[in-house]
Amino acid sequence: MASSAGLALCGQALVVRGGSRFLATTTASSDDDSLFTYDCSTAEKTSQENKGEDGQPVEKGSDTILASTFSKSGSYFALTDDSKRLILFRTKPWQCLSVRTVVRRCTALTFTASEEKVLVADKSGDVYSFSVLEPHGCGKLELGHLSMLLDVAVSPDDRYVLTADRDEKIRVSWALAPHNIESFCLGHTEFVSRIFVVPDHPELLLSSSGDCTLRLWDYRHGQELHCCHLTSLQEPAGPWSDKRFAASRISYWSRDSCVALLCDSVPVVYVFQLDAPRRQLVYRQQLSFQHRVWDVAFEESQGLWVLQDCRDAPLVLCRPVDGRWQPVPENATGKRVCTHLRGNWAMLEGSAGVDNGFSSLYKATFDNMTTYLKKKEERLQQQLRKKRPKNPSPGPNGQAKKHTTGKCTWNTHTEISPTGHTCDSLHKKQDIYQQLRGLPSSFQLEWEGERGRETERNINAKGAHQVAATRMTQTGPGTNCNQGTCP
Repeated sequence: MASSAGLALCGQALVVRGGSRFLATTTASSDDDSLFTYDCSTAEKTSQENKGEDGQPVEKGSDTILASTFSKSGSYFALTDDSKRLILFRTKPWQCLSVRTVVRRCTALTFTASEEKVLVADKSGDVYSFSVLEPHGCGKLELGHLSMLLDVAVSPDDRYVLTADRDEKIRVSWALAPHNIESFCLGHTEFVSRIFVVPDHPELLLSSSGDCTLRLWDYRHGQELHCCHLTSLQEPAGPWSDKRFAASRISYWSRDSCVALLCDSVPVVYVFQLDAPRRQLVYRQQLSFQHRVWDVAFEESQGLWVLQDCRDAPLVLCRPVDGRWQPVPENATGKRVCTHLRGNWAMLEGSAGVDNGFSSLYKATFDNMTTYLKKKEERLQQQLRKKRPKNPSPGPNGQAKKHTTGKCTWNTHTEISPTGHTCDSLHKKQDIYQQLRGLPSSFQLEWEGERGRETERNINAKGAHQVAATRMTQTGPGTNCNQGTCP
């Protein structure tokens, strides 16, 4: 998925890419000064490129090269660009064999060990295979993930296809039946940026991630063997010590079992040594550069080539001297290649300041609990204000209702008629009872208790006449005063 400059090496064939162009040359010390250049913007375009899945026109790509790779023998070279094209080349001699359209923009590609197919991983999580023997054949869907794929690799015996995605997973699938999954390599806490199967030890896998770790796996069993935390290897005073970074390249040198790790936006190359018998990685040193490093690649016969953002010395060769890796003076091969790069510097200029796109892949964290608790507290306060009782309304004859918490007291006056009937009191109580119908049940119960106590007082004071009047009072609202004479 990288859009910055890149470097690819296989044998003595060297390719440097930048923007929509690449140039190919050789690192041999012979007098062969041949140079092959190619510009994707001049590649043939099919009518399907400008149409989406629904047949509607889509935005045209920028022709920028997104990924490229050599086959195992170096006989073939393939690349994908931003215009959703897969371009296949023969390297001996250099010749464009085909230009095919892919479904979506690709993030990585690799050849099978038999060089019969090229596998392409795209942003939607799918892997398609394209035939090398039939350069114009259509692609075939092999497998898919639920998230974006960032890298794809094949075991040296072509038995397994390994895929790394944004959701921290490395999946190991059968090549002949990709729906059968052999294992998962789980342990990374961020997206897996790069994976690499060690050629000398085909059972081992190296992986890097946005969690700033380099891990060693027994991928067939999904077992993590070793983990190196890159943040512990940084110098505390370094300008990038507080930055998050992911590895953009893992390169391997079979001669001394050396592993070179290049991290995005960090001008440092970490060098490890693989201790296969002990199943671990041993940190050796770090190579620091004054300019941004775009890519690195090992050449078995010479050492580590470093492509950097420096027009005066775009390509630097590093070799081990007394057990320490360090840049060496330019030889005839280095001068010749640097001369070609300076003459085509326009294709690399556009890569200055362009990152590999890993910054948008990190997990986003949101603190929404504080906002939730604040809104919940506001809702509770509103509910409490609604439940709080309002000020009492004026009662009969302009008398205010007096109430306290849990108790309501009514100021009533009882008048006894000459015949012993409490008519005025009865009518007043009936009016009050009508008003109580609109009050809560607790006030009605208090009123019933007050009416019962008044009945007892009437019985004790007036005798039998009062008992008759009391019976009339207990009949409740709507009782007519038929006994005695009401004033």
